[in-house]
Amino acid sequence: MIVSGSHHVGQALYHLEWCPKYRYKMFRKNKNKKLCEEILKEVAERHGIEIIELSVMPDHVHLIVSIPPTMSLSKVFQLLKGASSYELFRREPKFRLRYPRGNFWSAGKFYRSVGDVDLETTRSYVQRQEKIHQAKLSQF
Repeated sequence: MIVSGSHHVGQALYHLEWCPKYRYKMFRKNKNKKLCEEILKEVAERHGIEIIELSVMPDHVHLIVSIPPTMSLSKVFQLLKGASSYELFRREPKFRLRYPRGNFWSAGKFYRSVGDVDLETTRSYVQRQEKIHQAKLSQF
């Protein structure tokens, strides 16, 4: 899934994971799970983050996202966790009983880049570039 713009071509896919503070099972009820999914999709769309996969588990969230080339990974977490926390408290006031200080998500997070090529293939490609460019230059 390569994205191109006027001055860029690339791929920025990430597997993200985080959990509610104290790893409480806040999404055990299907109603709460669906609410979290809906909010995350709204937030992502609003900020140009494409959700490839989304799985809300009882005590954590998994996402595979494609992010814009101008957006940092820390900004993605800030937007998704911050806005979803705000909206979860707004739409489900009972969550405030569990989190009276207003911190819904834990500070921790997991991330890993995801691509359609593995490390060895990429290494091999980069190592061959000098030979490929020399061959092209010798044609002129």
